[in-house]
Amino acid sequence: MTSREPKQDRSRATRARLLSATVDCLAELGWGATTVAVVAERAGVSRGAAQHHFPVREDLITAALEVMFESRTSAASARLTAQAGQGRTEELVAQLVEYYVSPLFKAALQVWTAAAADPALRERIVPLEARFGRSVHRLAIEALGVDDSDPTTHHLVQATLDLARGLALADVLHDDSVRRREIAQTWAATLHAALKMPSLTD
Repeated sequence: MTSREPKQDRSRATRARLLSATVDCLAELGWGATTVAVVAERAGVSRGAAQHHFPVREDLITAALEVMFESRTSAASARLTAQAGQGRTEELVAQLVEYYVSPLFKAALQVWTAAAADPALRERIVPLEARFGRSVHRLAIEALGVDDSDPTTHHLVQATLDLARGLALADVLHDDSVRRREIAQTWAATLHAALKMPSLTD
């Protein structure tokens, strides 16, 4: 058992490098240029090693998006503090916006665009994207401490996620950070008032 652990560790490390390199390549180079060979070179592994882990490009890309989205969701959840009142809402909205304004979102955008014209890829991506959406929605509900069974609350939180994605799209071609912060702050105040959120001491 002990003699196998170093090999297993190397295998996990190789897989992690490939997944990270895939996101970087998608964000920087686009869908068309993100081949297994290009990703393997970026990750510093042989093409054969890459194909051992991921036989086809679609396997590599869907795995990369799944792992990286889950990692970012966990990181976003860990960064949220237990502030009370409007401060908590402002922090959440800012975190959600920055969640989407990232190389990961740019990478995912490349995949979504390709999937729109590729039925086989779309069949892989649509369930994955839906699961990510549910995870982030649940994160927002838990951070705000509100009741998602209320239709108005559900739609307000979903509107927040839609706003965050829209702001991320605006940042794809140029730095939109100043306007993004202003809009996020304004929406946080609006959201807080609309939700009628209690303080943590209520």
